[in-house]
Amino acid sequence: MITVFIEPDNETMTFVRLNTVLMLQRRLGLRVNDALVIRGEELLTPDCQLKDGDQIRVRKVMSTG
Repeated sequence: MITVFIEPDNETMTFVRLNTVLMLQRRLGLRVNDALVIRGEELLTPDCQLKDGDQIRVRKVMSTG
């Protein structure tokens, strides 16, 4: 099970059977550039593998420009 904390919504979700960051982003309805995906101190790219027990932080980025 992978635990995902979504900022700034302060929402926590859990997922089973996610292999990559890209799969996570699709499941959340996000495009690749819509959010930063972080595991611990590491910024993850869409092709990074996710493992059971991971705790992931998804930080949505917004342009106010």
